[in-house]
Amino acid sequence: VQLQASGGGSVQPGESLRLSCVSSGFSLGYYAVGWFRQAPGKEREAVSCLASDDGGVYYTESVKGRFTMTRENANNIVYLQMNDLKPEDTAEYYCAADRGAFVAPGSRCWGNPEEFDSWGQGTLVTVSS
Repeated sequence: VQLQASGGGSVQPGESLRLSCVSSGFSLGYYAVGWFRQAPGKEREAVSCLASDDGGVYYTESVKGRFTMTRENANNIVYLQMNDLKPEDTAEYYCAADRGAFVAPGSRCWGNPEEFDSWGQGTLVTVSS
């Protein structure tokens, strides 16, 4: 049972990256899934999360309009499309799943990291000119 994140890299401000997170051993579509990030010297923060497919995606304020999270349940993949990247987006990015309960129709998540119990390794995103 694991999550595998990939897609990080070094880009210039204004450029884009797409992060991917693949699950093995469990189906991502049954659980809330989130993207989190941690910059050096800072606490881990939620970037986005998705519970039920009809519940909408939560985004932290600083990425609204720039980042898009999607999930392909059939392939057990979640993506984080990151556009118009800024230096303040530089961080290690993690995907995580809340495998404590199946999501109910219409349910939402709000990015509380304490609710997520399965974490992948991080993928580093560096935005610098």
